[in-house]
Amino acid sequence: MSIQEIQEEIISEFKIFDDWLNNKYKHPIELGKNLPPIDPKYKTEEYLIKGCQVETWFHARFKDGKVFYDIDTKSLVIRGIIALLIRVLSGQQPEDIQNADLYFIDEIELRENFSPTRENSLWKLVNQIKQNAMRYAKTV
Repeated sequence: MSIQEIQEEIISEFKIFDDWLNNKYKHPIELGKNLPPIDPKYKTEEYLIKGCQVETWFHARFKDGKVFYDIDTKSLVIRGIIALLIRVLSGQQPEDIQNADLYFIDEIELRENFSPTRENSLWKLVNQIKQNAMRYAKTV
């Protein structure tokens, strides 16, 4: 499935929720609860994303021309966002990840309902994912 198709699927999921605080906010939290934890060997300083509000560990692997992400944090809200980003970007080709317009973030009103520090963490994570994809794109 393409990045755009997955984003459209997520937007459709969120359309059933009528209220951000009571419903849209809870959905990512539920998604985060189902996110598999990162392998403990990646829960080290080396894999931390610098500048995030809470400790967030990032690991990527390249297989068969596609990038796969393992990302984890202690925050349930951020874990939900991670689950959404992994759903959209993990398993995609590096060039597609680099060029992805992650419009679903605005469409589901994620950014406008975040504190500035949480929004900063979101963009740090997105930048880390795209920078990592750029590294793999150079090896293809």
